Amino acid sequence: MSQIVFIHGPGAGSCSAGYQYQMQHFPGALAPDLPGHPDGESLETVADYAQWLRGWLHDRGHNKDLVLSGFTLGACVALQYALDYSDEVSGLLLMTIAMRPKERARGALDFRLNAAKDEKVHEEWLDAMRHTMMFIEPDLRERLIECHRVVGPISQYNDLVTIDQFDVRNRIGELKVPLTLVRGLDDPGKPLEYELEIHQAVAGSKYIKLEQAGHFPMAERPDDINRAIEELIA
Repeated sequence: MSQIVFIHGPGAGSCSAGYQYQMQHFPGALAPDLPGHPDGESLETVADYAQWLRGWLHDRGHNKDLVLSGFTLGACVALQYALDYSDEVSGLLLMTIAMRPKERARGALDFRLNAAKDEKVHEEWLDAMRHTMMFIEPDLRERLIECHRVVGPISQYNDLVTIDQFDVRNRIGELKVPLTLVRGLDDPGKPLEYELEIHQAVAGSKYIKLEQAGHFPMAERPDDINRAIEELIA
């Protein structure tokens, strides 16, 4: 029987509430908090997080038939895990992911640093994060904003730096497990179509593009995400 594992992203994405619809739909699924989110120290690389996750899962007796579902940083961790420990993984669902360093808007990282030092900028940062969640139901959106407050802009800054160092273009051809990629077509940040690059590089992968979804597909179009996971574990 497959063990489903949900791996969070930065900021509000590190709040388990982001996967609430999936955790309700898949009893027994796991959603660990990565180090530094918010407790403990953040790790430096995606590979470090993948190694930590493996230890966390093995300590709980889960070392095979893993279906990993990740979002942004979590998607990178899931992909790294499948590349490094392929015999333990039976499926991947990756949302909002790139296999190479992302091209960010100028000042995006400095914005997080300034938000940690200036109360006015901090509120602007929260408003900007709220804008990225425009398709999420209002009550859940505010719970996720509260997660942003708890985790803080420095944690998000560190995660973005980690994501921007992630580059597995030279290994993506090694991936053999069933792969589903998901992109929200209405992401306010208008990122490049990084998911398509992975889809084109991995034979047999599935690529789902969702309207009325942006940066948080699992919370914006939960039924579609749940169906995609069901297909992976069928």
